[in-house]
Amino acid sequence: MEYKERPLIRKLLEFERANPVSFHVPGHKHGRLSGLPMELRDALRYDFTELEGLDDLHEPAGVIAEAQQLLASTYSSDCSFFLVNGSTVGNLAMVYATCRAGDTIIVQRNAHKSVFHAIELTGAKPVYVSPNWDDSTKSAGVLTADTMKRAIEAYPYAKAVILTYPTYYGTTGSELKDTIKICHSYGIPVLVDEAHGAHFVAGEPFPKSALELGADVVVHSAHKTLPAMTMASFLHIKSTLVSSQLIAHYLQMLQSSSPSYILMASLDDARSYIASYTEEDKAIFMIKRLSFIKRLKSNPRLQTVESDDPLKLLLRMEGYSGFELQRCLEKQGVYSELADPYQVLFVLPLLKSETDYPFEETCRRIQWAIAELEVQHNANVAAEVPVFNEEISSPVYSFAKIAEMESEWIPFEQSAGRVVAGSIIPYPPGIPFLISGERVSEEDVCYLDELQRMGAKFQGAIRVHEKQMLVVKKGMEE
Repeated sequence: MEYKERPLIRKLLEFERANPVSFHVPGHKHGRLSGLPMELRDALRYDFTELEGLDDLHEPAGVIAEAQQLLASTYSSDCSFFLVNGSTVGNLAMVYATCRAGDTIIVQRNAHKSVFHAIELTGAKPVYVSPNWDDSTKSAGVLTADTMKRAIEAYPYAKAVILTYPTYYGTTGSELKDTIKICHSYGIPVLVDEAHGAHFVAGEPFPKSALELGADVVVHSAHKTLPAMTMASFLHIKSTLVSSQLIAHYLQMLQSSSPSYILMASLDDARSYIASYTEEDKAIFMIKRLSFIKRLKSNPRLQTVESDDPLKLLLRMEGYSGFELQRCLEKQGVYSELADPYQVLFVLPLLKSETDYPFEETCRRIQWAIAELEVQHNANVAAEVPVFNEEISSPVYSFAKIAEMESEWIPFEQSAGRVVAGSIIPYPPGIPFLISGERVSEEDVCYLDELQRMGAKFQGAIRVHEKQMLVVKKGMEE
Protein backbone atom coordinates (compact mmCIF):
# COMPACT_ATOMS: atom_id res chain seq x y z
CA MET A 1 0.00 0.00 0.00
CA GLU A 2 1.29 3.44 -0.89
CA TYR A 3 1.93 5.77 2.02
CA LYS A 4 0.41 8.67 0.09
CA GLU A 5 -2.96 7.09 0.93
CA ARG A 6 -2.09 7.53 4.62
CA PRO A 7 -0.89 11.13 5.00
CA LEU A 8 -0.08 11.05 8.70
CA ILE A 9 1.92 7.85 8.41
CA ARG A 10 3.80 9.28 5.43
CA LYS A 11 4.74 12.39 7.38
CA LEU A 12 5.85 10.45 10.48
CA LEU A 13 8.14 8.29 8.36
CA GLU A 14 9.62 11.34 6.61
CA PHE A 15 10.21 13.06 9.94
CA GLU A 16 11.92 10.05 11.54
CA ARG A 17 14.14 9.43 8.49
CA ALA A 18 15.52 12.96 8.82
CA ASN A 19 17.21 11.77 12.06
CA PRO A 20 15.79 14.53 14.35
CA VAL A 21 17.44 15.32 17.70
CA SER A 22 14.95 15.79 20.54
CA PHE A 23 15.12 18.65 23.03
CA HIS A 24 11.37 18.41 23.61
CA VAL A 25 8.90 16.05 25.23
CA PRO A 26 8.34 13.11 25.50
CA GLY A 27 11.16 12.30 27.85
CA HIS A 28 12.15 8.96 26.36
CA LYS A 29 13.83 10.97 23.52
CA HIS A 30 12.73 8.85 20.56
CA GLY A 31 13.19 5.72 22.68
CA ARG A 32 16.86 6.36 23.57
CA LEU A 33 16.16 6.50 27.32
CA SER A 34 13.49 3.81 27.41
CA GLY A 35 14.03 0.58 29.30
CA LEU A 36 11.32 -1.20 27.37
CA PRO A 37 12.21 -4.41 25.50
CA MET A 38 13.55 -3.65 22.03
CA GLU A 39 10.39 -4.99 20.37
CA LEU A 40 8.37 -2.27 22.12
CA ARG A 41 11.02 0.42 22.18
CA ASP A 42 11.32 0.53 18.39
CA ALA A 43 7.86 2.07 18.11
CA LEU A 44 8.93 5.00 20.31
CA ARG A 45 10.97 6.41 17.41
CA TYR A 46 7.62 7.62 16.07
CA ASP A 47 6.16 8.81 19.38
CA PHE A 48 6.36 12.50 18.53
CA THR A 49 4.59 15.58 19.79
CA GLU A 50 3.15 18.59 17.93
CA LEU A 51 6.29 19.54 15.99
CA GLU A 52 6.50 21.63 12.85
CA GLY A 53 4.97 19.68 9.97
CA LEU A 54 3.24 17.10 12.18
CA ASP A 55 0.07 19.16 12.72
CA ASP A 56 -2.07 19.40 15.88
CA LEU A 57 -5.10 17.17 16.58
CA HIS A 58 -6.85 19.99 18.45
CA GLU A 59 -6.31 22.57 15.68
CA PRO A 60 -5.67 20.48 12.57
CA ALA A 61 -4.56 22.28 9.43
CA GLY A 62 -2.04 19.87 7.87
CA VAL A 63 -1.63 16.11 7.67
CA ILE A 64 -4.07 15.36 10.50
CA ALA A 65 -6.70 17.52 8.82
CA GLU A 66 -6.01 15.68 5.55
CA ALA A 67 -6.32 12.30 7.27
CA GLN A 68 -9.61 13.31 8.93
CA GLN A 69 -10.98 14.58 5.60
CA LEU A 70 -10.18 11.18 4.07
CA LEU A 71 -12.00 9.60 7.02
CA ALA A 72 -15.10 11.75 6.41
CA SER A 73 -15.01 10.84 2.73
CA THR A 74 -14.78 7.12 3.54
CA TYR A 75 -17.82 7.24 5.83
CA SER A 76 -19.76 9.89 3.82
CA SER A 77 -20.05 12.15 6.87
CA ASP A 78 -20.13 15.94 7.08
CA CYS A 79 -17.00 15.74 9.21
CA SER A 80 -15.11 13.10 11.18
CA PHE A 81 -12.65 13.11 14.05
CA PHE A 82 -9.81 10.93 15.30
CA LEU A 83 -10.32 9.89 18.93
CA VAL A 84 -7.31 8.91 21.05
CA ASN A 85 -9.28 8.37 24.28
CA GLY A 86 -11.47 5.58 22.94
CA SER A 87 -15.14 5.58 22.01
CA THR A 88 -15.71 6.67 25.60
CA VAL A 89 -14.62 10.22 24.78
CA GLY A 90 -16.81 10.23 21.68
CA ASN A 91 -19.83 9.22 23.74
CA LEU A 92 -19.02 11.92 26.28
CA ALA A 93 -18.62 14.62 23.62
CA MET A 94 -21.86 13.86 21.80
CA VAL A 95 -23.86 13.95 25.02
CA TYR A 96 -22.21 17.19 26.18
CA ALA A 97 -22.93 18.74 22.79
CA THR A 98 -26.66 18.03 23.00
CA CYS A 99 -27.64 18.10 26.68
CA ARG A 100 -27.40 20.30 29.74
CA ALA A 101 -28.14 19.71 33.41
CA GLY A 102 -31.81 18.92 33.87
CA ASP A 103 -32.45 18.06 30.22
CA THR A 104 -34.25 14.81 29.45
CA ILE A 105 -32.36 12.29 27.36
CA ILE A 106 -33.79 8.98 26.12
CA VAL A 107 -31.25 6.16 26.23
CA GLN A 108 -31.32 2.51 25.25
CA ARG A 109 -31.13 0.52 28.50
CA ASN A 110 -28.38 -1.85 27.31
CA ALA A 111 -25.94 0.95 26.51
CA HIS A 112 -22.26 0.92 27.44
CA LYS A 113 -21.26 2.31 30.84
CA SER A 114 -19.56 5.30 29.15
CA VAL A 115 -22.98 6.50 27.95
CA PHE A 116 -24.34 6.48 31.48
CA HIS A 117 -21.18 8.20 32.72
CA ALA A 118 -21.76 10.94 30.14
CA ILE A 119 -25.33 11.41 31.34
CA GLU A 120 -24.16 11.57 34.94
CA LEU A 121 -21.46 14.13 34.16
CA THR A 122 -23.81 16.42 32.23
CA GLY A 123 -26.54 16.20 34.86
CA ALA A 124 -29.13 15.20 32.26
CA LYS A 125 -32.18 13.19 33.32
CA PRO A 126 -32.21 9.76 31.69
CA VAL A 127 -35.28 7.89 30.50
CA TYR A 128 -34.42 4.24 29.93
CA VAL A 129 -35.97 2.40 27.00
CA SER A 130 -35.64 -1.37 27.14
CA PRO A 131 -34.87 -3.50 24.09
CA ASN A 132 -36.48 -6.79 23.22
CA TRP A 133 -34.80 -10.00 24.30
CA ASP A 134 -32.97 -11.63 21.39
CA ASP A 135 -33.50 -15.39 21.64
CA SER A 136 -30.88 -16.17 18.99
CA THR A 137 -27.96 -14.58 20.84
CA LYS A 138 -29.53 -14.97 24.30
CA SER A 139 -28.90 -11.32 25.03
CA ALA A 140 -30.64 -7.96 25.19
CA GLY A 141 -31.26 -6.93 21.61
CA VAL A 142 -32.32 -3.72 19.88
CA LEU A 143 -35.20 -1.30 20.31
CA THR A 144 -38.34 -1.49 18.23
CA ALA A 145 -39.56 1.63 16.48
CA ASP A 146 -42.89 1.29 18.30
CA THR A 147 -41.21 1.36 21.71
CA MET A 148 -39.25 4.46 20.73
CA LYS A 149 -42.41 6.14 19.42
CA ARG A 150 -44.15 5.63 22.76
CA ALA A 151 -41.10 6.91 24.64
CA ILE A 152 -40.96 10.10 22.58
CA GLU A 153 -44.71 10.64 22.89
CA ALA A 154 -44.24 10.48 26.65
CA TYR A 155 -41.12 12.71 26.58
CA PRO A 156 -41.42 14.89 23.44
CA TYR A 157 -39.15 17.53 24.97
CA ALA A 158 -36.16 15.15 25.12
CA LYS A 159 -32.96 16.76 23.87
CA ALA A 160 -31.44 13.61 22.39
CA VAL A 161 -31.86 9.87 21.90
CA ILE A 162 -28.89 7.55 22.44
CA LEU A 163 -28.92 4.15 20.78
CA THR A 164 -26.53 1.19 20.69
CA TYR A 165 -26.11 -0.41 17.26
CA PRO A 166 -25.09 -3.14 16.83
CA THR A 167 -25.25 -4.75 20.24
CA TYR A 168 -22.05 -6.25 21.60
CA TYR A 169 -23.28 -9.57 20.21
CA GLY A 170 -23.74 -8.20 16.69
CA THR A 171 -27.53 -7.84 16.71
CA THR A 172 -28.87 -5.03 14.53
CA GLY A 173 -32.53 -5.80 13.83
CA SER A 174 -34.33 -4.10 10.95
CA GLU A 175 -36.01 -1.05 12.51
CA LEU A 176 -33.23 1.47 13.09
CA LYS A 177 -34.09 3.58 10.04
CA ASP A 178 -37.72 3.86 11.15
CA THR A 179 -36.63 4.61 14.72
CA ILE A 180 -34.41 7.46 13.53
CA LYS A 181 -37.23 8.88 11.38
CA ILE A 182 -39.52 8.95 14.39
CA CYS A 183 -36.93 10.83 16.46
CA HIS A 184 -36.28 13.32 13.65
CA SER A 185 -40.00 13.98 13.22
CA TYR A 186 -39.86 15.50 16.71
CA GLY A 187 -36.62 17.36 15.96
CA ILE A 188 -34.65 15.09 18.30
CA PRO A 189 -31.09 14.15 17.26
CA VAL A 190 -30.06 10.50 17.32
CA LEU A 191 -26.65 9.69 18.80
CA VAL A 192 -25.40 6.17 18.10
CA ASP A 193 -22.72 4.20 19.89
CA GLU A 194 -21.71 2.02 16.95
CA ALA A 195 -18.51 0.88 18.63
CA HIS A 196 -18.65 -2.55 17.01
CA GLY A 197 -19.64 -1.39 13.53
CA ALA A 198 -16.68 0.51 12.07
CA HIS A 199 -16.51 -2.12 9.30
CA PHE A 200 -20.17 -1.77 8.23
CA VAL A 201 -19.12 0.84 5.65
CA ALA A 202 -17.74 -2.06 3.59
CA GLY A 203 -21.33 -2.89 2.60
CA GLU A 204 -23.09 -6.24 2.24
CA PRO A 205 -22.95 -8.85 3.70
CA PHE A 206 -22.33 -6.54 6.66
CA PRO A 207 -25.28 -4.55 8.05
CA LYS A 208 -25.83 -0.93 7.09
CA SER A 209 -24.18 1.70 9.26
CA ALA A 210 -26.32 3.91 11.48
CA LEU A 211 -24.78 6.86 9.63
CA GLU A 212 -26.21 5.57 6.34
CA LEU A 213 -29.57 5.02 8.05
CA GLY A 214 -29.79 8.67 9.14
CA ALA A 215 -28.14 8.96 12.54
CA ASP A 216 -26.79 12.41 13.49
CA VAL A 217 -23.63 11.38 15.38
CA VAL A 218 -21.95 7.97 15.25
CA VAL A 219 -19.00 6.76 17.30
CA HIS A 220 -16.81 3.86 16.12
CA SER A 221 -14.26 1.86 18.08
CA ALA A 222 -11.85 1.43 15.18
CA HIS A 223 -9.77 -0.86 17.37
CA LYS A 224 -12.59 -3.40 17.80
CA THR A 225 -13.07 -4.57 14.21
CA LEU A 226 -10.49 -2.61 12.18
CA PRO A 227 -6.68 -2.95 12.55
CA ALA A 228 -6.24 0.05 14.87
CA MET A 229 -4.53 0.14 18.25
CA THR A 230 -6.52 -0.15 21.45
CA MET A 231 -8.22 3.19 22.33
CA ALA A 232 -8.13 4.38 18.72
CA SER A 233 -11.64 5.42 17.61
CA PHE A 234 -13.64 7.62 15.22
CA LEU A 235 -16.51 10.08 15.60
CA HIS A 236 -18.67 11.09 12.63
CA ILE A 237 -21.29 13.83 12.24
CA LYS A 238 -23.93 14.01 9.53
CA SER A 239 -26.58 16.33 10.88
CA THR A 240 -28.39 19.63 10.85
CA LEU A 241 -29.42 19.08 14.48
CA VAL A 242 -25.98 18.72 16.11
CA SER A 243 -23.20 21.31 15.87
CA SER A 244 -19.86 19.97 14.66
CA GLN A 245 -18.19 23.03 16.21
CA LEU A 246 -19.66 22.11 19.59
CA ILE A 247 -18.52 18.49 19.24
CA ALA A 248 -15.01 19.71 18.37
CA HIS A 249 -15.10 22.06 21.37
CA TYR A 250 -15.87 19.25 23.80
CA LEU A 251 -13.36 16.89 22.20
CA GLN A 252 -10.68 19.52 22.84
CA MET A 253 -11.72 19.64 26.49
CA LEU A 254 -12.16 15.91 27.04
CA GLN A 255 -9.28 14.42 25.05
CA SER A 256 -5.66 14.48 26.09
CA SER A 257 -3.83 17.68 25.19
CA SER A 258 -0.89 15.41 24.28
CA PRO A 259 -2.44 12.94 21.84
CA SER A 260 -0.41 9.90 20.83
CA TYR A 261 0.88 10.12 17.26
CA ILE A 262 1.24 6.34 17.19
CA LEU A 263 -2.45 5.96 18.00
CA MET A 264 -3.36 8.52 15.35
CA ALA A 265 -1.13 6.74 12.82
CA SER A 266 -3.01 3.51 13.53
CA LEU A 267 -6.28 5.37 12.84
CA ASP A 268 -4.88 6.64 9.55
CA ASP A 269 -3.97 3.05 8.71
CA ALA A 270 -7.33 1.61 9.82
CA ARG A 271 -9.23 4.14 7.71
CA SER A 272 -7.11 3.23 4.69
CA TYR A 273 -7.68 -0.48 5.39
CA ILE A 274 -11.47 -0.26 5.27
CA ALA A 275 -11.46 2.30 2.43
CA SER A 276 -9.52 -0.17 0.26
CA TYR A 277 -11.57 -3.24 1.30
CA THR A 278 -12.72 -4.72 -1.99
CA GLU A 279 -15.51 -7.01 -3.14
CA GLU A 280 -12.86 -9.68 -3.64
CA ASP A 281 -11.69 -9.20 -0.05
CA LYS A 282 -15.25 -9.68 1.21
CA ALA A 283 -15.85 -12.76 -0.92
CA ILE A 284 -12.66 -14.48 0.21
CA PHE A 285 -13.28 -13.53 3.85
CA MET A 286 -16.77 -15.05 3.70
CA ILE A 287 -15.38 -18.27 2.19
CA LYS A 288 -12.80 -18.59 4.98
CA ARG A 289 -15.42 -17.74 7.58
CA LEU A 290 -17.83 -20.36 6.24
CA SER A 291 -15.10 -23.00 6.23
CA PHE A 292 -14.26 -22.16 9.86
CA ILE A 293 -17.91 -22.39 10.91
CA LYS A 294 -18.35 -25.72 9.10
CA ARG A 295 -15.37 -27.14 10.99
CA LEU A 296 -16.82 -25.96 14.28
CA LYS A 297 -20.26 -27.37 13.48
CA SER A 298 -18.75 -30.77 12.71
CA ASN A 299 -18.37 -31.24 16.48
CA PRO A 300 -21.76 -32.45 17.78
CA ARG A 301 -21.00 -31.16 21.31
CA LEU A 302 -20.54 -27.56 20.12
CA GLN A 303 -23.33 -25.22 19.09
CA THR A 304 -22.29 -22.41 16.76
CA VAL A 305 -24.60 -19.40 16.46
CA GLU A 306 -24.24 -16.67 13.85
CA SER A 307 -25.32 -13.06 14.40
CA ASP A 308 -26.49 -10.23 12.12
CA ASP A 309 -22.84 -9.15 11.88
CA PRO A 310 -20.67 -11.77 10.12
CA LEU A 311 -17.74 -10.81 12.36
CA LYS A 312 -19.55 -12.11 15.46
CA LEU A 313 -19.78 -15.80 16.32
CA LEU A 314 -21.19 -17.46 19.45
CA LEU A 315 -20.06 -20.84 20.76
CA ARG A 316 -22.11 -22.86 23.26
CA MET A 317 -21.76 -26.24 24.91
CA GLU A 318 -24.93 -27.70 26.32
CA GLY A 319 -24.82 -28.18 30.08
CA TYR A 320 -21.87 -25.82 30.55
CA SER A 321 -21.73 -22.10 31.10
CA GLY A 322 -19.84 -19.79 28.82
CA PHE A 323 -17.48 -19.03 31.70
CA GLU A 324 -16.47 -22.70 31.92
CA LEU A 325 -15.98 -22.94 28.18
CA GLN A 326 -13.94 -19.73 28.18
CA ARG A 327 -11.60 -21.01 30.89
CA CYS A 328 -10.90 -24.23 28.99
CA LEU A 329 -10.36 -22.35 25.73
CA GLU A 330 -7.85 -20.05 27.40
CA LYS A 331 -5.88 -23.05 28.68
CA GLN A 332 -5.45 -23.94 25.00
CA GLY A 333 -4.40 -20.38 24.09
CA VAL A 334 -7.71 -19.41 22.45
CA TYR A 335 -9.07 -16.14 23.84
CA SER A 336 -12.67 -15.07 23.29
CA GLU A 337 -14.05 -11.54 23.55
CA LEU A 338 -16.34 -12.38 26.45
CA ALA A 339 -18.27 -15.11 28.22
CA ASP A 340 -21.74 -15.08 29.72
CA PRO A 341 -23.89 -17.77 31.36
CA TYR A 342 -24.72 -19.32 27.98
CA GLN A 343 -21.79 -18.88 25.61
CA VAL A 344 -18.54 -17.30 24.52
CA LEU A 345 -18.34 -14.59 21.88
CA PHE A 346 -15.72 -14.61 19.12
CA VAL A 347 -14.87 -11.47 17.12
CA LEU A 348 -13.56 -12.72 13.78
CA PRO A 349 -10.78 -10.90 11.89
CA LEU A 350 -11.79 -8.71 8.94
CA LEU A 351 -9.40 -10.46 6.58
CA LYS A 352 -8.28 -9.21 3.20
CA SER A 353 -7.73 -11.61 0.33
CA GLU A 354 -3.97 -11.83 0.87
CA THR A 355 -4.16 -12.33 4.65
CA ASP A 356 -4.30 -15.69 6.37
CA TYR A 357 -5.42 -16.63 9.89
CA PRO A 358 -4.84 -19.80 11.97
CA PHE A 359 -8.41 -21.12 11.73
CA GLU A 360 -7.32 -24.78 11.35
CA GLU A 361 -5.11 -24.61 14.43
CA THR A 362 -7.90 -22.85 16.32
CA CYS A 363 -10.33 -25.66 15.53
CA ARG A 364 -7.89 -28.25 16.89
CA ARG A 365 -7.43 -26.25 20.09
CA ILE A 366 -11.19 -25.89 20.51
CA GLN A 367 -11.52 -29.68 20.17
CA TRP A 368 -8.97 -30.13 22.95
CA ALA A 369 -10.78 -27.61 25.16
CA ILE A 370 -14.09 -29.42 24.69
CA ALA A 371 -12.50 -32.75 25.54
CA GLU A 372 -11.03 -31.29 28.73
CA LEU A 373 -14.34 -29.71 29.69
CA GLU A 374 -16.17 -33.03 29.32
CA VAL A 375 -13.62 -34.78 31.52
CA GLN A 376 -14.29 -32.26 34.31
CA HIS A 377 -17.96 -33.27 34.25
CA ASN A 378 -19.16 -30.47 36.50
CA ALA A 379 -21.74 -28.97 34.23
CA ASN A 380 -23.70 -25.88 35.26
CA VAL A 381 -27.19 -24.92 34.22
CA ALA A 382 -27.26 -21.26 33.22
CA ALA A 383 -29.49 -18.96 35.19
CA GLU A 384 -32.30 -17.16 33.43
CA VAL A 385 -31.48 -13.51 32.78
CA PRO A 386 -34.10 -11.20 34.33
CA VAL A 387 -36.23 -9.53 31.68
CA PHE A 388 -36.58 -5.76 31.97
CA ASN A 389 -39.90 -5.25 33.73
CA GLU A 390 -40.64 -1.88 32.15
CA GLU A 391 -40.16 -0.86 28.54
CA ILE A 392 -39.88 2.82 29.52
CA SER A 393 -38.56 3.74 32.95
CA SER A 394 -36.50 6.25 34.91
CA PRO A 395 -34.32 5.79 38.00
CA VAL A 396 -35.71 6.22 41.52
CA TYR A 397 -33.05 8.86 42.18
CA SER A 398 -30.90 10.91 39.82
CA PHE A 399 -27.14 10.46 39.69
CA ALA A 400 -26.74 13.83 41.44
CA LYS A 401 -29.14 12.85 44.22
CA ILE A 402 -27.39 9.52 44.75
CA ALA A 403 -24.08 11.36 45.18
CA GLU A 404 -25.59 13.32 48.07
CA MET A 405 -27.08 10.29 49.86
CA GLU A 406 -25.35 8.03 52.37
CA SER A 407 -24.75 4.46 51.30
CA GLU A 408 -23.91 1.11 52.84
CA TRP A 409 -22.64 -2.31 51.78
CA ILE A 410 -25.12 -5.14 52.28
CA PRO A 411 -25.25 -8.83 51.26
CA PHE A 412 -26.93 -9.73 47.97
CA GLU A 413 -29.70 -11.61 49.77
CA GLN A 414 -30.74 -8.47 51.66
CA SER A 415 -30.76 -6.14 48.66
CA ALA A 416 -34.18 -6.78 47.06
CA GLY A 417 -36.23 -3.62 47.21
CA ARG A 418 -33.21 -1.40 47.92
CA VAL A 419 -31.80 1.27 45.60
CA VAL A 420 -28.28 0.73 44.27
CA ALA A 421 -25.88 3.58 45.06
CA GLY A 422 -23.61 2.79 42.12
CA SER A 423 -23.80 0.82 38.89
CA ILE A 424 -23.05 -2.91 38.84
CA ILE A 425 -21.38 -3.79 35.56
CA PRO A 426 -20.43 -7.24 34.23
CA TYR A 427 -17.16 -6.61 32.36
CA PRO A 428 -16.84 -7.36 29.56
CA PRO A 429 -19.12 -6.22 27.95
CA GLY A 430 -19.38 -3.13 30.19
CA ILE A 431 -23.18 -2.89 29.98
CA PRO A 432 -24.61 -2.15 33.46
CA PHE A 433 -26.81 -4.86 34.90
CA LEU A 434 -28.02 -2.36 37.50
CA ILE A 435 -27.62 1.39 37.03
CA SER A 436 -27.03 3.72 39.97
CA GLY A 437 -30.41 4.87 41.28
CA GLU A 438 -32.37 1.81 40.17
CA ARG A 439 -34.29 -0.45 42.55
CA VAL A 440 -33.13 -4.06 42.97
CA SER A 441 -35.63 -6.86 42.30
CA GLU A 442 -35.70 -10.43 43.62
CA GLU A 443 -34.86 -11.61 40.09
CA ASP A 444 -31.82 -9.31 40.03
CA VAL A 445 -30.55 -10.83 43.27
CA CYS A 446 -30.91 -14.40 42.02
CA TYR A 447 -29.14 -13.62 38.77
CA LEU A 448 -26.26 -11.77 40.43
CA ASP A 449 -25.81 -14.70 42.78
CA GLU A 450 -25.63 -17.05 39.80
CA LEU A 451 -23.16 -14.84 37.94
CA GLN A 452 -20.94 -14.70 41.01
CA ARG A 453 -21.08 -18.48 41.37
CA MET A 454 -20.12 -18.96 37.71
CA GLY A 455 -17.09 -16.69 38.02
CA ALA A 456 -18.27 -13.59 36.15
CA LYS A 457 -16.14 -10.46 36.45
CA PHE A 458 -17.60 -7.13 37.55
CA GLN A 459 -16.86 -3.45 37.87
CA GLY A 460 -18.64 -0.89 40.01
CA ALA A 461 -20.60 -0.97 43.25
CA ILE A 462 -20.10 -4.65 44.01
CA ARG A 463 -17.80 -6.75 46.17
CA VAL A 464 -17.86 -10.02 44.29
CA HIS A 465 -16.09 -12.29 46.76
CA GLU A 466 -18.03 -10.95 49.74
CA LYS A 467 -21.29 -11.08 47.72
CA GLN A 468 -22.14 -7.50 48.68
CA MET A 469 -23.48 -4.47 46.82
CA LEU A 470 -23.58 -0.77 47.63
CA VAL A 471 -27.09 0.59 48.27
CA VAL A 472 -28.68 3.76 49.58
CA LYS A 473 -28.60 3.67 53.36
CA LYS A 474 -31.83 2.83 55.13
CA GLY A 475 -33.62 5.91 56.32
CA MET A 476 -32.27 8.01 53.45
CA GLU A 477 -34.95 7.01 50.95
CA GLU A 478 -37.72 9.51 50.51
